[in-house]
Amino acid sequence: MNTPLVLFYLVLLLSVLLTSATSAESAEEGLDADRVAEVAAMLPERPAGLGRPITDRAAWDALAAKDAYQQVIARAEKLLSEPLPEQPDDLYLDFSRTGNRTRWQKVSGQRRGRLTPLVLAECAENKGRFLAAIEEVVQALCAERTWVMPAHDRKLTNFNGETTDIDLASSALAWNLATADYLLGDKLGAATRELLRSNVSRRVLAPYRDMFTGARGPNWWMKTTNNWNAVCLAGVTGAGLVELETREQRAEFVVAAGKYSRNFLAGFTSDGYCSEGLGYWNYGFGHYVLLAETIYQATGGGVDLFELPEVRAPASFGARIQIIGGVSPAFADCSVNAKPATTTMYYVNRRLDLGLPGYEELPPNAGLGSLPEAMIFSFPNSASEAETTAAESEGPGLRTWFDQAGILIGRPAPGSASRLGVALKGGNNAEHHNHNDVGSYVVVSGERAVLLDPGSEVYTARTFSSRRYESKLLNSYGHPVPVVAGKLQRTGREARAEVLRTEFTDEADTLQLDIKSAYDVPELKTLERTFVYSRQGAGSLTVTDRVEFDSPQSFETALITDGAWRQMEDGSLTVYDFDEALRVDIETEGSEFTIEADEIHEEAHAQPTRLAIKLVAPVTSASITVSITPLEGLEDEGVGGLLRNAGFEHGSWCWSLPSNGLGEVSEEQAATGSASLKITDHDKQRGSNISSALMPVEGAGAFVLSGKVFHVSGEGVGMYVKLFDAEGNPLNPTDERGWIAPVGSLSGAAGQWEPFEFRFETPHETASIQLWIHSFTSADVEAYLDDLRIIKAED
Repeated sequence: MNTPLVLFYLVLLLSVLLTSATSAESAEEGLDADRVAEVAAMLPERPAGLGRPITDRAAWDALAAKDAYQQVIARAEKLLSEPLPEQPDDLYLDFSRTGNRTRWQKVSGQRRGRLTPLVLAECAENKGRFLAAIEEVVQALCAERTWVMPAHDRKLTNFNGETTDIDLASSALAWNLATADYLLGDKLGAATRELLRSNVSRRVLAPYRDMFTGARGPNWWMKTTNNWNAVCLAGVTGAGLVELETREQRAEFVVAAGKYSRNFLAGFTSDGYCSEGLGYWNYGFGHYVLLAETIYQATGGGVDLFELPEVRAPASFGARIQIIGGVSPAFADCSVNAKPATTTMYYVNRRLDLGLPGYEELPPNAGLGSLPEAMIFSFPNSASEAETTAAESEGPGLRTWFDQAGILIGRPAPGSASRLGVALKGGNNAEHHNHNDVGSYVVVSGERAVLLDPGSEVYTARTFSSRRYESKLLNSYGHPVPVVAGKLQRTGREARAEVLRTEFTDEADTLQLDIKSAYDVPELKTLERTFVYSRQGAGSLTVTDRVEFDSPQSFETALITDGAWRQMEDGSLTVYDFDEALRVDIETEGSEFTIEADEIHEEAHAQPTRLAIKLVAPVTSASITVSITPLEGLEDEGVGGLLRNAGFEHGSWCWSLPSNGLGEVSEEQAATGSASLKITDHDKQRGSNISSALMPVEGAGAFVLSGKVFHVSGEGVGMYVKLFDAEGNPLNPTDERGWIAPVGSLSGAAGQWEPFEFRFETPHETASIQLWIHSFTSADVEAYLDDLRIIKAED
């Protein structure tokens, strides 16, 4: 057993309990009776949900005419032919036996996820053809032993009926069911409605009321400061406003929500930073939005949680955390592809009059994830009705400095030649959804994080246990931070970055951190990390680590990438991820260095490579400086026309290759140079899929795709050109199967290089094209491709 980690979790738990007892709102304090009476007077006599019931045909007929709802109807029609997945008790017990969360959650998501499209489709059509399926889902869900997720019921007390807790899943399900009850009303059978209502009450509403009145102890989330608080409060409050008969009962739920949601807001630093990461801001603050809007509508605007002064800074986090190109850092348990939720950004933009570009209107299909969300964003709400006066802003500016959290986002000046943006992290190692990552950073070139923080792993029992930091993605090994005297960073609030210096100008931003406390190394005297982000030219980031020991010790730092890399003859590194590339120059003092690459394999969406920059000898005083710039000169001098890396001399740069081995860059054959694309497809079920980077074009035109092919055996490689408009929508015609036609297929004698050439045209809406190389599903082929080229046709 890892004794230090066990002690850390015990201390952390005690700290949470003490904090909850002293600073957070306590359930035992009860509710203000005068405030309950005041809110009760604002509520309607009869309970009501969000949106409009199915009987309001004018409202629903208008929605039914929209493409987004026609797509929902098509999805619901498909569900009618699919059986409801079984969820046996043994599947629930899978987590307690193996620690696997995914298997149960996948089936549960399929079961619970049916309700929203079926109900929306029935409301849109009003023909009754989805009612039987809806009642089947309701009855199946109400037959489950517990609505609490297995991962949140580790002792199986809910599963065994010993207690009834409320978690993220049960509160959300209660709200979705209650909203279905409100929308469909008497369209549901009387027995089904009674079953639904009794289960929502027994599993969620009654236990929650017992908690805030003191009849039983509160669930921990009522006093916590992370996403659980907002998510669970939104669910229980939304369900209560639909199902509780008296104004006084509903008023209690509103007052309780206002009271306990202050704890959620307290989880943000005063500068608005969300240490849980952008993904959990989407989830947690997104549910705070749903909670606030639900209460606002129920009280006719009398209670407005968005008026609280502590809301504005957290609300703007989604805009301020973005680096460039729509990329945000994957700090904490966050996906590397996380982006701010459109509905949340739209809501905060209009409610707070922020003038954020791109968030004044909602896309047609936004907000259809759950019934409450669909009802808020399909019908008028306080955001859509808000009068906005702010002029559209130019974006978040050159930088966002979260001074309380120690996080700096650096961006190039608008219209400049710089394509480089950065996220630099100080912080500490006891944050929400913590990673041991003091001193981490992300470098974005264009629209891609070439050097990154790899984000979260797939959750298992280990993830939220004393074994959490066995994961190389969650401990400091998987982050671009030093390893000191062979030791990784320690966990805890004492492991923190102290900001020594900041200097911010239009030309450059400097952030100097003392990160010594993150390492339990008695011999360590000094460890400072200095970031200098320059906006000059194409942009650059310099990271310097300066270290001192009492006695000679080992020292290394690291780069983390989800792309590929090469060490060049001059010692520099080329790191590239699809269509972007960086040059990394390394200088050391105190010792020479070596590069050691390690592919990190955890159960996660990202499988990054750690490039360790290791000093070859123990040192008492040393420094490592890495200078990162966009890599120039990889355009092959235009030999590929619109295509970049058309001869594959730069590896996979600008090419997306399949992970199944059906396509790879090879040096076995080459028409020119030393490399080519090798396709090896002996799979009768699948074909190879190789895609180029997007190529910008302007409207209608004629083009020629050419190249050379070397067949080893067989034939059947298709050359396709995908066409896209300015919004990224596909323009290619499709057949009844949804397939597009190739511009040509490759043929030729085996054992020699044969040229090929195909002509194609683009329609006037075209803004970009992409070459897709696909061996036909039935093909059995081995071939090499080289010297590809796309140019405008000469008429």
